[in-house]
Amino acid sequence: MTRAFMVYALGFIILSIAIACDSGQTGYGSKQSGKAADAPLVAPASSAARMENDEGVGHYQQGHWDVAMEHYQKAAKADPNSAVVHYNVALTLDKMGKHEDATASFKKALELAPNDPAIKDSEILKKHVGM
Repeated sequence: MTRAFMVYALGFIILSIAIACDSGQTGYGSKQSGKAADAPLVAPASSAARMENDEGVGHYQQGHWDVAMEHYQKAAKADPNSAVVHYNVALTLDKMGKHEDATASFKKALELAPNDPAIKDSEILKKHVGM
C-alpha cells in the first residue's frame, strides 16, 4: 500500500472512532451534529439509518445538498420511522428552497418524535410548522 493510502486510512479510522465516541447517545433522543441552529441530527447507533444518515450529515455540512439528500433518502428507506432522518430531509429541502416539502418533512419528524428536544425545540422547525 502507498503511504498516502495508509495516511488516509488511518485518518478515516480516527475520524470514525471520534464520531462513535462522541455520538452522545444515551438510548433516547438525538444529538445535533454541529453548533448551528439548523445543524442536522445524528441518528442513534441502533438505527438502521445510521450509516447513510451520517454520510448525509457530512455532505450537508459541506453544502452538498443534492448528495446529502441522496443519503437521507437511502436512510429513510432503511428506517422510514426515523424522526432524525425526516428532520434532516427537511433541513436539506429548506436549504434547496423547497419550503413546502420541507414543512411536510418537519411535520413528519415532529409527529414521530414529539418529545425529542432537538426536534421539537428547533427554531427552523417552529418557523415551518407555525409554532
